Amino acid sequence: MTISLPLVVVLALLAWMAIKFFAVRLWIVAVLVLLGFYLAHSFLAPAIDSTTRTGVHIVNDH
Repeated sequence: MTISLPLVVVLALLAWMAIKFFAVRLWIVAVLVLLGFYLAHSFLAPAIDSTTRTGVHIVNDH
C-alpha cells in the first residue's frame, strides 16, 4: 500500500510538533517562514528545489 503525503503537509506537521512539544516560540516560526519566502525568490531557489526533490526521490525509493 502506497501513501502519498505532500511535503508541505509533512513540514507543517513538523512545525506544529516543534511549537507544541519543544516549546519553540511562534515568532521564531514566523521568522523562519519569512526566510523561506525570501529564499524562494533568491538565486538559491533552484538549488534548494533540486536538493529537496533529490532528497524526496531518495526517500521514496527506499
